[in-house]
Amino acid sequence: MIGRYTLPEMGEIWTEEAKFRSWLEVEIAVCRARARLGEIPEAEVEELAEKAGFTVERIDEVERETNHDVIAFVTTVNEEVARKGGADAARHFHFGLTSSDVVDTAGALRLRDALGLVIEEATALAKLLVEMALRHRETVMVGRTHGVHAEPTVFGHKCAVWAFEMERNLERLEHARRMASVGKISGAVGVYANVDPKVEALACEELGIEPAEASTQVIQRDRHAEVLSVLAIMGSTLEKIAVEVRGAQRTEIRELQEPFGRGQKGSSAMPHKRNPILSERLTGMARLLRGYAAVGFEDNALWQERDISHSSAERVVLPDATTVAHYMLRTARRVLDGLTVDAERMRENLNIGGGIVYSGRVLLALVESGMSRDDAYAIVQDSALRAWDGEGGFRELLEAKPEVRERLGGGLSDLLDPGYALRNVGTVFERVEELKKRLESV
Repeated sequence: MIGRYTLPEMGEIWTEEAKFRSWLEVEIAVCRARARLGEIPEAEVEELAEKAGFTVERIDEVERETNHDVIAFVTTVNEEVARKGGADAARHFHFGLTSSDVVDTAGALRLRDALGLVIEEATALAKLLVEMALRHRETVMVGRTHGVHAEPTVFGHKCAVWAFEMERNLERLEHARRMASVGKISGAVGVYANVDPKVEALACEELGIEPAEASTQVIQRDRHAEVLSVLAIMGSTLEKIAVEVRGAQRTEIRELQEPFGRGQKGSSAMPHKRNPILSERLTGMARLLRGYAAVGFEDNALWQERDISHSSAERVVLPDATTVAHYMLRTARRVLDGLTVDAERMRENLNIGGGIVYSGRVLLALVESGMSRDDAYAIVQDSALRAWDGEGGFRELLEAKPEVRERLGGGLSDLLDPGYALRNVGTVFERVEELKKRLESV
């Protein structure tokens, strides 16, 4: 991923230096496991751990000759150990292992850590959405379906919908992280031909991951497909939020506005512009995550016990997907932290048409008074469409109809009040309070 969208803490996980450090961590854990089982001298393992080292430059140099990165890594480490007088200890390094034992197990460590950063950001965003939901539980606005005015809602309800969805994302992320946090030290086709299964168990225990129940030469890629799918689902949640902000920032709506910094410019040609560029960026980056998820599906089906068609793809999609997701979460928090919520404008938009958003309540009241539904619908729709066309306010047009005055009388005022439409929405915010407690315990 380009530096523009890479936050430092995530970028550090996916450097070449960090990759080879994780490989070395796995190799030493295997040697220590063998020592615990009495296969090799413990003193030599500790000597190996002390003297083992590498430089990325030397590994790259060897790889240009061998065209094999793991062999280049092993060669470089053995050179360094021998240079420091540990040739006898070096013979234990990479003993009985196949390349994927190291690459996949070390990859699990880095993916676990990367998902940990994603989960931290996702938790922070969920908490922010809960706070916004409770803060705006009485910020009345129009609810829209098909982009058209429907009935009253509150902005806090939108935030509540997003908050609960983020909780579901967190549950999916935690599960995906567990599925990804597995290692394998089981040899070339996964049958422990040259390594004791106890070595795998002990090494994974030291590394803080679980051993895969069964593997071929590789850890099975349904695990990675789940990670990429979960990140793509979460990306769609962030896009959902971004689309709402983008739509509400339109000039003719102007209910929401993402932050616009001092000195920021919206257009090189039009000085008046304040464009929702962060929200648009989230929409674009969500497309990347969906693309990465498709690669995860493709990578699961490999020839027999293993080919490497997944390898080149994963070198791109796993770092990129976690990096993009991490950046998107931080950006979404930036948008929502600095979001301008124009409650007055929301009220103005709600009242366009003089109360047509209450048509459903008037319809039901007329039916309850004994009028047939078809007749009631025709009366209310006529008044609503005329109000929409500017022939008068919805309330005045209704009051002009004798059958409405006769059946509803003064009760019409109560029906054309947002408080009536929102009388039960408090139930949602009781659930938000419960969500707040759950997140605080995380």
